[in-house]
Amino acid sequence: MVVRAPARLHLGFLDPGASLGRRFGSLGLVIDEFETVVELARADRDRLEAGPEGDPSELERAADHLRTLRREAGLAQPLSLRLHRSLPPHAGFGSGTQLALAVGRAFAALHALALPSERLAHWLGRGLRSGVGIAGFERGGLLLDGGPGAPGEGDSVAPLLARLHFPDAWRVLLVLEPGQAGLSGAEERRAIASLPPFPRDAAAEICHRALMQILPGAAAGQLEPFAQGLTRMQQLLGGHFAPAQQGSAWTSPRVGRLLEWIGARAPAAIGQSSWGPTGFAVLPGAAEAQALVRQAAEAGLVEPGLRLHVVRARNRGADIELRPAERALARA
Repeated sequence: MVVRAPARLHLGFLDPGASLGRRFGSLGLVIDEFETVVELARADRDRLEAGPEGDPSELERAADHLRTLRREAGLAQPLSLRLHRSLPPHAGFGSGTQLALAVGRAFAALHALALPSERLAHWLGRGLRSGVGIAGFERGGLLLDGGPGAPGEGDSVAPLLARLHFPDAWRVLLVLEPGQAGLSGAEERRAIASLPPFPRDAAAEICHRALMQILPGAAAGQLEPFAQGLTRMQQLLGGHFAPAQQGSAWTSPRVGRLLEWIGARAPAAIGQSSWGPTGFAVLPGAAEAQALVRQAAEAGLVEPGLRLHVVRARNRGADIELRPAERALARA
């Protein structure tokens, strides 16, 4: 059983301050080329290993997920897990949720358990603030969720409010700095708790732009309103979260300099995914994206340590592949 879970970009919260009593709400985009690939099989004893493109440091987290799944499902058969490929951790790609869901979906499929991704996420402690990683795993595309609700309303996954097919022609220029890491875990929770309340008027503007610029722009294939809305959304959120990022809207100053240069020269939606350090620019097509990469390099803005990738959005969710022996069992 092989599960390929795609990366997602977290494009921003609607209302991190819960000005109407409902927390967060998220906009997200699933992208191609970056993925977590997990292979799970029955075995005579437990084995965990990482392939050449898998991060060995993620194996313990995968082992924790298997322990939780076995406890919740009441199943203890030995399993072999191979992490063929993994998303960069703490870089803005949703690596934790995608690993959890990849392991969870492989476990459920291998044992013929009809478990929805929301249940797997709940078991594995994912989706506590945002539901776009879970929806992205299932469906891909451009996603908007309504947040998990007010404290005390339970631990249900944030409801998916909208899912759009992202325009096929558009491209996403990703700017990575592998030596940097965004906030996560307890450090992330402390940072969020230390920030002042998010202004209600800023939340109102973000919601207005999401509903009347970002989503309609994507639905109609019109980059200009999409870019205006998303860039402004990122500016409002970047200013709010800056105190937790050394006073900057960008975790990586080098990523920020490059993307601001692009934003001043091209019709682009620019911003940072989650806590970064990965930044993005949504552009009208592949030719425009490659031209900007060349121009940025000539201008000396692609500083040492930065990695640039031009990718498509992914308008489908995770792929699940049965090995030949498993297909034979499924037909029996």
